[in-house]
Amino acid sequence: MPGEIKRADAVFEGGGVKGIGLVGAVAVTEEKGYRFENVAGTSAGAIVAALIAAGYKAGKLKEIIEGLDYNDFKDKGMLDKIPIIGFALSLGFEKGIYEGDFFEKWLRELLLKASPPVRTFKDLRTGEQDPRYRYKLQVIAADVTRGMMLVLPRDIEDYGIEPDDLDVALAVRMSMSIPFFFEPVILKDKHGLDCYIVDGGVLSNFPVWLFDDKTADPPWPTFGYKLVEPDSGKPNRINGPITLFAALFNTMMDAHDARYIEDADFVRTITIPTLGVRTTEFDLSRKRSDNLYQSGRGAAEKFFEHWDFANYKKEYREKEAMGRRARVSA
Repeated sequence: MPGEIKRADAVFEGGGVKGIGLVGAVAVTEEKGYRFENVAGTSAGAIVAALIAAGYKAGKLKEIIEGLDYNDFKDKGMLDKIPIIGFALSLGFEKGIYEGDFFEKWLRELLLKASPPVRTFKDLRTGEQDPRYRYKLQVIAADVTRGMMLVLPRDIEDYGIEPDDLDVALAVRMSMSIPFFFEPVILKDKHGLDCYIVDGGVLSNFPVWLFDDKTADPPWPTFGYKLVEPDSGKPNRINGPITLFAALFNTMMDAHDARYIEDADFVRTITIPTLGVRTTEFDLSRKRSDNLYQSGRGAAEKFFEHWDFANYKKEYREKEAMGRRARVSA
């Protein structure tokens, strides 16, 4: 019905500056009458999810994008500024080329401008007790010291921090720390061990499963927003150390989720062509940015032409329930 408010959860994939496409898809989702209840994401997806959780709408997000110079995110520390060897020193001593401080400050200021302002996850509590729904926002990061995926804020307790007290901008900063490109966030765990926290895409770039409760009939859908490369599925070309590293990183970002995403996940996923835009293409032109935004809009329009929640539940959720009953009876 026109004007009807429908509820949905959303999970946004990571992809650096390609996240502009996510905003285009969100715009169409809002136009279709959906209101987001719980949101989650990795890396660039975590940025979009955090701003939505704080109350930003797609129109405002588009304004923010249009006024942003992505090169500002390439902030340099003292080591980076040393001629010729600066980047090498930064990688060696700080484990990343760029600081990440500009991004964290930028996001924190946006969150504080929200109404009401958002600083810590306490500001995003929902009143639910189930950890999947206790906070309106969840972000994925990776602790490469302990070899663990982190779902924040709940897993921050491993570092002696209460989930309510975790700074939202810091959590997203952890999630978007592309290895070697940005410095990792270093936290001490409960045993005093220095833990290096990096981009969650290393372990799960598309955690579309995050809000699922397979023991219950979902009251509303979870939509996945996935960024699709034009050469997705094709072999990586390796002809030197740089292309080898790129292939390793792409494999880390995609292989785990591709192994576990089922047909039911693809049916509820909006796949957004990225038009060849690279993850770290910080000098992205206004035209390419606009094209990527429109790609997100087009993908969502196409998705909603065929989306039917009742049919989705009948086709996939009933099959899951039958499978569970069969396993119990056996």
